[in-house]
Amino acid sequence: MTSRAVQVEVSGLVQGVGFRWSTVDQAQRLRLNGWVRNLLDGSVEAWVEGRADAVAQMIEWLQHGPTWARVQRCRVSEQTPLGIRGFHVR
Repeated sequence: MTSRAVQVEVSGLVQGVGFRWSTVDQAQRLRLNGWVRNLLDGSVEAWVEGRADAVAQMIEWLQHGPTWARVQRCRVSEQTPLGIRGFHVR
């Protein structure tokens, strides 16, 4: 299995709508590792690593987020996996 890691910045209406907790739920369903956090500019940042196919599914999900979110932009940058275990809110 190929391991992949990405850092994702999601902007739009993504704070105050359960985005981080929904991201944790989705990541756990996909058996991914990493973290998610709010940024001061109102965006959300996530580090996601795991199986390449699962990471791709997560990126697709992040482009829309939970029901109440309104994602305007989702910027993805490839990274080197760090071997993080579990997925949590920072």
